Amino acid sequence: MVELINWDDIKKKEARGLDDYDLGEVQDLNEQFVETKRGVVDKDKFFLPRDKVVKFDGNKVWFSVTKEEAKAYKRG
Repeated sequence: MVELINWDDIKKKEARGLDDYDLGEVQDLNEQFVETKRGVVDKDKFFLPRDKVVKFDGNKVWFSVTKEEAKAYKRG
């Protein structure tokens, strides 16, 4: 698991998966999931498990999710 972070600090931060895959911007979170949104016209939403967070550098949240795995978390 990732080092302790203040989960509220990740809101409105960029989200990235493995190989720098763009997962959009963090919109909201709850005890289990982090919601991200990507795109302006064609919007994609992802509901990613919090336990997939591997790093937060203050600007970006990094998830241990590949592009293929991200499809399973995509909604809308």
